[in-house]
Amino acid sequence: MGKRDELIAKYADTLRDECGMTPDRSLLTRVTIGCGPAIYDPRTEILAEDDPAELAVLRRNFVERKLGVPDGPAVADAIRFVLDGCGPAGAPKYRAVVQYMLTKHFGREHVFL
Repeated sequence: MGKRDELIAKYADTLRDECGMTPDRSLLTRVTIGCGPAIYDPRTEILAEDDPAELAVLRRNFVERKLGVPDGPAVADAIRFVLDGCGPAGAPKYRAVVQYMLTKHFGREHVFL
């Protein structure tokens, strides 16, 4: 099993155990690949949920550009909803898991086909 496969398995476990979701492995794989090399660096694999600049990048680069969701209050609410539903406060929020949950939240799975 390669490093990416190990990470996808870890993200699937996180979705199942901490987020209460049954992950779609195929979609999770495509979202994880879309994260690029960030998943291999422990400093960038985890989303800094308390950093407004990082959340702005998530909002602009992923939600608006990648998913095609126009900016508005619903986007900020969705990001907060996903972060709150992604394990207990203070627990690591994996970038791929957050992006997977946002993709599902907005019903934009077709972006990764």
